[in-house]
Amino acid sequence: MSKQTLNLNDELYHYMLSVSLREAEVLRLLREETAQEPMAMMQISPEQGQFMALLVKLIGAKHIIEIGTFTGYSSLVMALASSSDAKIVACDVSEEWTSMARRYWRQAGVDHKIDLRLAPAVNTLDALIAAGGEARYDFVFIDADKTNYQTYYEKSLVLLRAGGLIAVDNVLWGGSVIDPDKQDEDTVAIRRFNDKLLTDSRVDISLVPIADGLALARKINPTGDV
Repeated sequence: MSKQTLNLNDELYHYMLSVSLREAEVLRLLREETAQEPMAMMQISPEQGQFMALLVKLIGAKHIIEIGTFTGYSSLVMALASSSDAKIVACDVSEEWTSMARRYWRQAGVDHKIDLRLAPAVNTLDALIAAGGEARYDFVFIDADKTNYQTYYEKSLVLLRAGGLIAVDNVLWGGSVIDPDKQDEDTVAIRRFNDKLLTDSRVDISLVPIADGLALARKINPTGDV
């Protein structure tokens, strides 16, 4: 028993993976290819991916939004974890990175589940709302430009059904959130988002110290029903 979250050194981290990670071969291959790219740090960790897959299964998510796709690891994780009739709207602006994603989606046989929208995510979210998507989605994963986190979150709440879940990545930002000398736009934006989430009575929350910090927000039914 511990009164505080355990700090993992490299040896303990690798032990944790060795006794818990069940990573599909196609996910491993995508992760290893992405690791060769100069922006590889943008990819989620495999244990975070497995945790998100569990969340998708736990809530039976069929209608999913991903804000920030990169090379497609997180969308592939969710596609593999969801039912055959699930649909993921994947928002990104990079043809280059998502071309790798498309290749692995096809290889895994889940490309039919993923609707990639190459446009600013705010525009895509607005289009989904305009098309009648309010309260239709089960799960939203936010992992894009940090200065727009609050905007993405607000629009995602509109699209999310009661009982649905938003997962927000990088909320610990490598520890920079507690460094008073870090006043760059991204760090300040994440601090502000975290402060907002703490006091948002529309959601139940938990900040999970996995990878770079994953904030979870469950939309509360305004009628008070669970």
